[in-house]
Amino acid sequence: MKRSARLTWDQLRVGLVIVFATAIIGIAILKLGQAANLFAKRYELFAYLPEASGLKEGGSVMVAGQLAGTVSKIEFLPVDLDTTRNLKLTLSVDENVREQIRRDSKGTLKTLGLLGDKVFDITPGTPRTPALAAGDTVAIKPALDYEAVIAQASGAVTDMVALTKDMRAITGGIVKGQGTMGQLLTNRALYDQLNSTLSRANLMLASFQNPNGSIGRMLNDPTLYNRLTNVIGSTDSLIMSINGNKGTAGMLLRDTTLYHNMVGITTGADSLMRSLSSGKGSVGKLLSDQVLYDQLTKLVNDLSAVLADVKRDPGRYTKGIVKIF
Repeated sequence: MKRSARLTWDQLRVGLVIVFATAIIGIAILKLGQAANLFAKRYELFAYLPEASGLKEGGSVMVAGQLAGTVSKIEFLPVDLDTTRNLKLTLSVDENVREQIRRDSKGTLKTLGLLGDKVFDITPGTPRTPALAAGDTVAIKPALDYEAVIAQASGAVTDMVALTKDMRAITGGIVKGQGTMGQLLTNRALYDQLNSTLSRANLMLASFQNPNGSIGRMLNDPTLYNRLTNVIGSTDSLIMSINGNKGTAGMLLRDTTLYHNMVGITTGADSLMRSLSSGKGSVGKLLSDQVLYDQLTKLVNDLSAVLADVKRDPGRYTKGIVKIF
């Protein structure tokens, strides 16, 4: 029995579903290719790194944070003394960003998020330098070492833990009543004493505010203020008069005549002292001549002996002077 050559509805429906699914897959592939720049024309650049932790072949190449290509190959270079060029990266970059990547552009490894995948990011250049051609090398900018950051953060956490322990010890001592703060918080007697001191201080302040007391009158009575103002005004007038040329005080401060006279007196006194010290003149002889000093001393002693003898026997010296008529 021959099969009918006519298409049934079920067959047609299956065919339509297959065509529709194929169209959807084709559109999806096209959109994904556009999103990943799979169909864009590309050119190759190179970069040399000391290490590329987390970066893999097929990883993303970003320009100013936007997807612009992929890392097509990562190769080890021969071992040499230059440890800054251990790896060679072959970058497949879209042609439409060629003008953005120039001689002064810098490449660096970055992380998408704190714990995301590693990408190779290139900063846009400036018009001062030409664009990189295919086969050129992208300069490298040192990347942030997240391991070092994590190590520093670990040290900070350790310090914070130690500080927390110290704070716990301090607060524990305060709660137990240790030290001044602990006594203030836990000692009832000390609290009562402090409260009593504050009460007495309040009473003293209240007495200060009493207008009948000395301090109260100093605070409230303007008489003392007025007197102090008058005294200050008088003092200011006195100082002004002294600064003037009038009066004895002003003349002493302003007039140089007395100063010159004093200088002349001082000069004369100095000359007199030099003359006396040199032994010139009668007074100088008295001060410096030992012989004259000894003679004067002997004369004084003799006169003292004569006076003493006159006192003992005055008749001896007055005999024959007094006559009786």
